[in-house]
Amino acid sequence: HKDFLREQGDERFLRVVEVPAHRGMIVDRNGEPLAVSSPVDSIWAQPGELLQQRDRWPKQAALLETTVPELEKKLAGRETRQFVYLRRHLAPSVAQQIVQLGIPGVYAQREYRRYYPDAEVTSHLLGFTDIDDVGQEGFEKTFDGQLRGIPGQKRVIKDRLGRIVEDVESVRIPQPGQQLTLSIDRRLQYMAYRALKAAVMEHQASAGSAVIVDVRTGEILAMVDQPAGNPNNRAELQGDLLRNRAVTDVYEPGSTMKPFTISMALESGKWTPSTPVDARGPLRIGRYFVRDVHNYGVIDVIRVISKSSNVGTTKIALSMPMERLWKLYKDIGFGAPSGMGLSGEQPGVLHHFSKWGGEIGHANHSFGYGLSITMLQLAQAYAVLAADGIRRPLTILKRDEPLDPSEERRVLSAHAVRQVRAMLEQAVTKEGTGAKAAVPGFRVAGKTGTVHKIVNGRYARNRYFSLFAGMVPASNPRLVMAIIIDEPKGGAYYGGAVAAPVFGRTMGGVLRVLNITPDDMPSMRIAGASAPAGANP
Repeated sequence: HKDFLREQGDERFLRVVEVPAHRGMIVDRNGEPLAVSSPVDSIWAQPGELLQQRDRWPKQAALLETTVPELEKKLAGRETRQFVYLRRHLAPSVAQQIVQLGIPGVYAQREYRRYYPDAEVTSHLLGFTDIDDVGQEGFEKTFDGQLRGIPGQKRVIKDRLGRIVEDVESVRIPQPGQQLTLSIDRRLQYMAYRALKAAVMEHQASAGSAVIVDVRTGEILAMVDQPAGNPNNRAELQGDLLRNRAVTDVYEPGSTMKPFTISMALESGKWTPSTPVDARGPLRIGRYFVRDVHNYGVIDVIRVISKSSNVGTTKIALSMPMERLWKLYKDIGFGAPSGMGLSGEQPGVLHHFSKWGGEIGHANHSFGYGLSITMLQLAQAYAVLAADGIRRPLTILKRDEPLDPSEERRVLSAHAVRQVRAMLEQAVTKEGTGAKAAVPGFRVAGKTGTVHKIVNGRYARNRYFSLFAGMVPASNPRLVMAIIIDEPKGGAYYGGAVAAPVFGRTMGGVLRVLNITPDDMPSMRIAGASAPAGANP
């Protein structure tokens, strides 16, 4: 009866067990790891057997970093169960020590734990996985299906104590998860994060966000937020610390919208950069008033931008149909998600122009009130200005192929946009509002914004959002960056004093790292001074 007995023995000791598959890595555009799965071991037990080994519990409890009473509590009432975790995700060396104690009913199981090398610097983007390595937030959740591996199976022989004594055959080979390559540049991410965190701390702000976009490809090179938590420490896995505010939080963009109003006006042919505008205020519209910080008198369109005049912007906007401004905002991408499928992304708020409430609504929208957008949308909008009026789709995944021209869409004329870019350069001079965004050796174009926060349905008197959005090098824009600081409390609150310095500090390092050629060296300025009128040196 040899064959019969062998078959009976196999049925008792031959088992099919799972072979874990590790989760796919997340890497930056240069292949640097952002999220990796490290092998760990979890200790489990058959309660019925372990309850009979109480005299051996003290040493086991010490290795498990628990106490005998806690071990008793975990096993009590579970005598009939076949599986109870004693401790998850131990270092393999510690798990091996526990197994070597040889306590009946105690086993180790290989698993994987997610590790994030850059901790809080990338936490808002990447999110985190739960203890079973399933994505819960951020990219880990959005791309969970691609990242998650498929466990394999193998047939083994176990002894009477449940230990594997022989691998018989592979039933199914484990399939690791796919590697995910992001458009993010780890170096730029760190620079932006460092500058943003410094600004939030300096101004005692509640929060902050910043986004950097590659103008040519639509790739997001950095996306950072404050406050932040460390996803490697499960005690810090709080929603407020890990929320990707750049896509989940919406704000009224304020004066950062003025360049689009002016672009539309220049494109219409009714206005030129030198057209005079009566910016004396306050300007009465029905029972409302539009005001500026100073009374600028009669100025040209260039100074409307450089001085950030609400009155001047309003008069220009009211000379054209409000439908045109609404359509421009819609074409830029306001009021709609980016299409990248990011977890928690909000579309913002852009009401149909018929609901703007007449002229005062038209005026408010022209200088950035009455609509709400995310920092991602603001960065995309300025990428349109940087790309000569062309809107390119954004991506958080690295582009391996050039953009198909059919994916691009012209939103504004190149001629009008180039004129506005020149105006935005004036805004980042000592005479403008964004001087602190300057980067030595480079021409910078950008716009500040300072917006009252809405609290309990009303604008709060002394609570603000500070914004800046800009591009560099202005002669041939390669990069766009949008920044917001939420409720600075250190005294300063204007966008030019709080948000603009984040641009300058970040881009100074970014441009060096990317080896982008300066366009504003002293020799260039000297050559430009001697150039004939109308030349473009």
